[in-house]
Amino acid sequence: MARIAGVDIPNDKRVVVSLTYIYGIGASLAEKILADVNISVDTRVKDLTEEELTKIRNEVSKYKLEGDLRREVSLNIKRLTEIGSYRGKRHRAGLPVRGQSSKTNARTRKGPRKTIANKKKATQ
Repeated sequence: MARIAGVDIPNDKRVVVSLTYIYGIGASLAEKILADVNISVDTRVKDLTEEELTKIRNEVSKYKLEGDLRREVSLNIKRLTEIGSYRGKRHRAGLPVRGQSSKTNARTRKGPRKTIANKKKATQ
């Protein structure tokens, strides 16, 4: 297994797919990284030379990934909750933050049911 940005990426998959195993790299960024280092997207990780892996590591190091990115995201959420913004309150309550409907499906997101004020059960 090749190791890039502290993450073991799978050997048998294409490089584009393997790079997406790193937190912060999606499909489009993976393609951009490979285009910058002139490596075909169809190449398998096991077929990469050590020189090509070094080029990929150097290109990947230019982006904020893994631990630093996770820390930044969690600090952003913490800031929203501390200032008491609408989005912060939604994060604290474990409800959808970006305007999704919460009447039915969002209640079971992330664990046990979330009650929303004064919603009574229908009795028969």
